[in-house]
Amino acid sequence: MDDMNNLNQNPQQMPTYSQPEVEPVMTIGEWALTILITCIPCVNIIMLLIWAFGSSTPKTKSNWAKAQLIFVAIGVVLSIIFSSVLTSTFASLYG
Repeated sequence: MDDMNNLNQNPQQMPTYSQPEVEPVMTIGEWALTILITCIPCVNIIMLLIWAFGSSTPKTKSNWAKAQLIFVAIGVVLSIIFSSVLTSTFASLYG
């Protein structure tokens, strides 16, 4: 109870709570441009890396870019596995 009285008497000791910063929402035009850029070969991977790990990128776009990079990595691994199986199948048929 003494702590509450001390806090009421000394407003300087009261804890202050800061409001979280709210990021601006990305517009449809910004998302359309983002998707258009990711349709360009080679540029898409570079831009995904910039957006995923850049400090000035909005959090939603950064998270989206990281998820896209995960899907790209999965696609590359599956492509390597599929091409290896296909190559070995043709090699055994014609070998």
